[in-house]
Amino acid sequence: MDIWIWSVRLTRTRSIASDACRGGHVRVNGVRVKPAHVVRVGDEVRLRHEGRERIVVVSRVITKRVGAAVAAECYVDKSPPPPPREEAMTVAVRARGAGRPTKRERRSIDKLLGRPVVEERGRRAPPE
Repeated sequence: MDIWIWSVRLTRTRSIASDACRGGHVRVNGVRVKPAHVVRVGDEVRLRHEGRERIVVVSRVITKRVGAAVAAECYVDKSPPPPPREEAMTVAVRARGAGRPTKRERRSIDKLLGRPVVEERGRRAPPE
């Protein structure tokens, strides 16, 4: 199973395919399979990988990694379309080695994210 998934380029490496099988992310005809499972023509393979589910029907069994054009002929893709890129939430990235944010930076991050402001103890409220 892991060799076929890798050969038709559903995963980048064979170890990723093998780990997916062992982790229960690969199902053949609705049944979880091990990496050594034998693939047959007509099997429906469901692979959860990189945040989406790929559903393919085996049309040809191969054991060697081939080019992308030949690999696409080895299965019929019945996967739902991937979500648009705009739906993917952007994650704030802090420069590597910048350390922890200062108190001022933390407050501005909280303000940007809409988190409630924490009252400080020992300080008087500003005059109104």
